[in-house]
Amino acid sequence: MTAPLKQRLQSDLDQARRARDKARTVLLSTTLSEIRNREIDAGREADDDLVIEVLTRALKQRRDAADQMRSGGREELAEKEEAEAEVLNTYLPAGLDADEVRAMIAAIRADGVEAMGAVMGRLMPEIRGRFDGREANRLVREALEG
Repeated sequence: MTAPLKQRLQSDLDQARRARDKARTVLLSTTLSEIRNREIDAGREADDDLVIEVLTRALKQRRDAADQMRSGGREELAEKEEAEAEVLNTYLPAGLDADEVRAMIAAIRADGVEAMGAVMGRLMPEIRGRFDGREANRLVREALEG
């Protein structure tokens, strides 16, 4: 069995420290700190789902920051944010494409679920960390309208 995600992050942080990779060390220690904060908020030890939630949020923040840096003419900072996003993305499960999500939506609807909230409620736990929530919302609306 593979090590839980949090242990993998900690192990990679230790390796980055030994290799004196400052950028990776800062990124991983910051991410682990965010995970610890979420553990405190949740009042429990982080499982892979909680870690994926933190990683997904951090990834989105990096991508948004890169877009802002690029629109502000700060290409070097945008590239730094994108590099960090790439590192974080390696810890997330393999992504889903829109067709796979459409198939999941169709399966949920085949069970007789037709309300937007109910479909999203069943879909999100399945795709969290593997597909963008806003895009999933759009696909569900598209399926319910069509």
